[in-house]
Amino acid sequence: MAELHIYSVLLRPVVTEKATMLNEQDNKYVFEVAQAANKKQIKEAVEVIFDLAGKVTKVNTLIIPAKRGTRGRRQYVRSQQWKKAIVTLEAGSTIELFNV
Repeated sequence: MAELHIYSVLLRPVVTEKATMLNEQDNKYVFEVAQAANKKQIKEAVEVIFDLAGKVTKVNTLIIPAKRGTRGRRQYVRSQQWKKAIVTLEAGSTIELFNV
């Protein structure tokens, strides 16, 4: 398997109502990541990009399946499969995603 560049591991932050609640309550951040990325690569990417050396305590990953629909007898794909990572930080550590 080819090694991913550190800046191609994290694709975008996931900003949803549930992700915001996880951030506020449990100090967890949700990212869309590359399909080939593993937990070690995700941890290293978050620590380097956001300057959090040793502050990432846990990384959970899950694959979100494609959403399919039907129209008559035809089936189609509404969205593609993607990989999500939930990154837990130590208490007191934060990531400034947006300046509000």
